[in-house]
Amino acid sequence: MRIRFTLAALVAALVVAGCGGTTVLRNVSTTSLLIPPGGPAVPPSAFARDSASARQLGFPQVATNNTTRIPTDAPASIAAAAALAAFPSTLPGTHPTVVAVAPTDDWEAALAASSLVSGPVGAPILLSDAGGVPVATREALRLLAPTGNGRLGGVQLLRIGDAAVPTGFSTARLNGNDPFAVAAAIFDYESSHRAEAATSVIIASSQFPAFAMPAAGLAAENGDPILFADAAGLPIATQNALLGAHHPHIYVLGPSTILPQSVLTELALYGPVKRISAATPAALSAAFAAYRDPACPADSPCEWIPGSFGWAIRSPGHGFVLMGESDPLDAPAAAILSGTGTYGPQLLLPNPNTLPQAVLNYFVNYTTPGIGKDGVTSAFYNHAWLIGSTAVISQPLQAQIDSLMAPVPVK
Repeated sequence: MRIRFTLAALVAALVVAGCGGTTVLRNVSTTSLLIPPGGPAVPPSAFARDSASARQLGFPQVATNNTTRIPTDAPASIAAAAALAAFPSTLPGTHPTVVAVAPTDDWEAALAASSLVSGPVGAPILLSDAGGVPVATREALRLLAPTGNGRLGGVQLLRIGDAAVPTGFSTARLNGNDPFAVAAAIFDYESSHRAEAATSVIIASSQFPAFAMPAAGLAAENGDPILFADAAGLPIATQNALLGAHHPHIYVLGPSTILPQSVLTELALYGPVKRISAATPAALSAAFAAYRDPACPADSPCEWIPGSFGWAIRSPGHGFVLMGESDPLDAPAAAILSGTGTYGPQLLLPNPNTLPQAVLNYFVNYTTPGIGKDGVTSAFYNHAWLIGSTAVISQPLQAQIDSLMAPVPVK
């Protein structure tokens, strides 16, 4: 499967440079480089013919055959880079119609905003503080220049919660008294603009963010809303949203140690409930990537079918988005990469140097492409986005992921 956006286009559009925890996104010429935080500055003279080494050009950190890295650990800059990768915004037709700006101080609201990536809204997500708009976000908005969504009454920005937004845009605000109410407001806003009501709802834990993170990718791909619960039960805002959903299928992310059976019993008042469970966030992300309801027949190919829920990715030829699990804002920041381009689930990596066993098993068991008798041009190809610097995903781990994405001869 081919990547929709070239690295050259991304490099030409922006540069991410870290300094003491502040990451700045700025418009630059094509002689600038996307360099990982702490990486060497590259003077323009280095780009004279035959003068720049591969490492001076940012390789293999920025990209390999089958991986592309967003090499910053600042969520606002991750969101800006991902949005510009999905919407290069250099020609008519390449700008988004609307952009969602989610708060950095409310990860639940930001995660719930991931469903806005899907239709009918189709908004990339940027991140903003309550007290002001980060430079990366402001500059990305200038470049994205949303044109206005006719289905939404010409709205250009969706302001989520208390996220600060620049003036000069037609803006709609989706707000609530707490994170659960903001998630419900997002659900209500989407529902009011859908041709048909959502048939599935994802319930994530508000107390264990890493277990909630994998929900962002699927919500971005198909628009399934994300609502929240905790070990004590359902917040009032979640209850009211579920009542308005008219008996949806409800999918709970996480084991009973974080969302006990009593929560599922309460949820059953609003619709049929199923749990997707694993002992760790990384294992849950792998299980979620393979999951489908209704279940796939034994010993038969598994794929998404109309009316089903889940990624159902148990074959090669897909995109994947790999990230650490320490900052839940990374999931909504990168959600646009799951909802556009090569699409694909978000997989969590708790260790920068090692693939968790569950993720490794998932790749080996399901997604290894094969080269058959028709040759390499007829093979299926995978691609992995890597979110974060080499402190989050090391270069040796990147090389391993690149190898796992590559096709192998089939005897």
